[in-house]
Amino acid sequence: MPTRNPGTDFRLDWFEGITVNTPAAERRAASLPARRSLKKEWQAAWLLNAVRCIDLTTLSGDDTADRVARLCAKARQPVDAGDLALMGVEHLTTGAVCVYPTMVAAAKRALEGTGVPVASVATGFPAGLMPLDLRLAEIRYALDQGADEIDIVISRAHALRGEWAALYDEICAMREACGPALMKAILATGELKTQTNVARTSHVAMQAGADFIKTSTGKEPVNATLPVSLVMLRAIRDYRDRTGFAVGFKPAGGLKTAKDALNWQVLMAEELGRDWLRPDLFRIGASSLLGDIERQISHFVTGRYASAHRLAAG
Repeated sequence: MPTRNPGTDFRLDWFEGITVNTPAAERRAASLPARRSLKKEWQAAWLLNAVRCIDLTTLSGDDTADRVARLCAKARQPVDAGDLALMGVEHLTTGAVCVYPTMVAAAKRALEGTGVPVASVATGFPAGLMPLDLRLAEIRYALDQGADEIDIVISRAHALRGEWAALYDEICAMREACGPALMKAILATGELKTQTNVARTSHVAMQAGADFIKTSTGKEPVNATLPVSLVMLRAIRDYRDRTGFAVGFKPAGGLKTAKDALNWQVLMAEELGRDWLRPDLFRIGASSLLGDIERQISHFVTGRYASAHRLAAG
C-alpha cells in the first residue's frame, strides 16, 4: 500500500506553464492499443486484474437497498467460481462498491466481513452546484453511514475561470472533511473544455491532497477517453517526480467492454508502469463493464460464451 498523498502548498508555478498539444495526445492514445497484443491466458489474466480494480457502481435515481444488496453480491463473487477454479484463482472481489450516501449503510451491511470497501459519491454529485458547507456536510454524512472512500466533485467554474487558488482551497476543505477515508477527486473532464484545463486541474487536485484523480461522474456528455486519461496520467507522473508521492487514477463513464478494460490497463502500464495496475492506485468506475469481462473469461475457460443465467447474479 503506497503512502497517502499528503498534498502540498499551492504551487501555481508547477502547472501554469502547461499547454497540452491535443492532436499529439490523441495520436499517442490511438497508438496504445496496438502496442501490446494480449491473447489467450495473458488476456484472461489482465481481465481478472481489471475485475479486482473495478468500483462496481450504481448511481440511479431509483436505487434501493435491495438493488444495492444485489450489486454487493456481485462484488463479492464477480466471476463464476467454477471458472476461477479452473484458472487456479481461489478468491476474487471487485475493488469497491460505489453508491449514493443514502445507500452506504445498505452496502456496508451487505459487504460485512468481505474486506470490500464502500465508496460514496458526495459534494453535490454530479454537478457540485451546492454551497460548500452543504457539500462538506454530505461528506460527513456518508462517513457517518460507514463509507470507506469518498468520490468528490469539483466546482468546474473555478477551473473554467482559472481560479486555481479557489479550487485548491475547496478541495483542501473536502480532503480535511474526509479524514482517513480515501478521497477521489472527480474532475468532470468532459466539462473542462480543453486538455490544458484537464492537466492544470489534475495538478491542483493532487496538490490539495487527492488520493485519486477521476475522469468523470458518468453523467457528462463525454466521459472517460484515452486521450484525456493520458493527460491525467502524465500529470500524475509529474507530481510523483516532484513530490515522491503516487496518486491513483480512476477512469469512469463509457468503459463498457473487455477491450476497454485492456486498453486502459495498457495505457497505465505504458505511462506509469506495472506498479499502478493494482486497486490501491487504479480503479475503473463501471456498472456494465463486468458483464462483458465475464463473458470473455468464460469463453477462455470453456471455449464458448456463457448464457446469462450462468453468470453471477447482478
